[in-house]
Amino acid sequence: MSGGVVVGGGGSTGVGNGGGGSGTEKGGRVRCSRRIWVLLGSLVLVFLTSLFLSVSLRGGVGFNYLEPPGWEESRRVKLVPSYVGAHRLSPPDAPQQKTCACPRCVGDPGVSDWFDENYDPDISPVWTRDNVQLPSDVYYWWVMLQPQFKPHSIQQVLLRLFQVIPGRSPYGSWDPGRCLRCAVVGNSGNLRGAGYGATIDGHNYIMRINLAPTVGYEEDAGSHTTHHFMYPESAKNLAANVSFVLVPFKTLDLVWITSALSTGQIRFTYAPVKQFLRVDKDKVQIFNPAFFKYIHDRWTRHHGRYPSTGMLVLFFALHVCDEVNVFGFGADSRGNWHHYWEQNRYSGEFRKTGVHDADYEAQIIQRLAKAGKITVFPGK
Repeated sequence: MSGGVVVGGGGSTGVGNGGGGSGTEKGGRVRCSRRIWVLLGSLVLVFLTSLFLSVSLRGGVGFNYLEPPGWEESRRVKLVPSYVGAHRLSPPDAPQQKTCACPRCVGDPGVSDWFDENYDPDISPVWTRDNVQLPSDVYYWWVMLQPQFKPHSIQQVLLRLFQVIPGRSPYGSWDPGRCLRCAVVGNSGNLRGAGYGATIDGHNYIMRINLAPTVGYEEDAGSHTTHHFMYPESAKNLAANVSFVLVPFKTLDLVWITSALSTGQIRFTYAPVKQFLRVDKDKVQIFNPAFFKYIHDRWTRHHGRYPSTGMLVLFFALHVCDEVNVFGFGADSRGNWHHYWEQNRYSGEFRKTGVHDADYEAQIIQRLAKAGKITVFPGK
């Protein structure tokens, strides 16, 4: 009978072959046994793979050959791109990261969480050929600072401008072996009688703002200048070794600087301007509107319509210098806001215009000083 048990013959299984039973039963047990061994083998393989990966990710001895040199650092950079606070992933007892050779460096992380969260070391304060294209939100914010009736193609204007001036940033990246000391010299009346002249002149960069005379005020305000920040309506001729840094509020300002350094066609913006400007063309720089808006968004937090020129220069220094010292900011000891070259001690228009929020900006300066990012010389 088909499928029956056969005694003797080729189909039977003897005692020496593992006991009696049919061929079908034997094949079933073999297949079952193979499945069990395959399953056990898979489980062992998964376990060993997990153990292997766990040990290698923890940096266990004998597994580091899987990680190329600098793997840990590259992993941190990928996790926290362009964030100056990436040091927080380091062990608590890790040595303080130094970005320069000064005793205290602007770029050193870990000194102030507030500063680290707002400071963007990658944004350029200078408008150049490399960052000529403005993000749309920056462009529309910037062109509304001083709206114009005559439209200009910003790309064409900049193309002509960069045929007259270099259109490059002279500032490199942070150098751990460098100590670039900068003096930001404001125009406050508290400079008068302070005797800071020699101290100011001892800096690598000395940055001044708008009219800011030095002749006759050398003892208090110093005599040297490396950077002078102005807009068209406040522009004046400069010595050949001084960088003219234009702070543009409108496209017409860019048209004017091109004209003032070449044809002299423009004599008026919303006020009379210099037809020709005597400055070193190779040292002319343009303040980046994206950097302008960055200060407005991150630092002055939309207090006032836009930041004062003093704040623009201060943050310019914080992005190109290793050490920043501040002179001539704020009211004098009697609370008066005026310029050091003026006789009117009670001129307080800066505070009353509503364009800038002087009180809020003073708080930012105080907080920067408390964080150790700047040193403020209070004046007299």
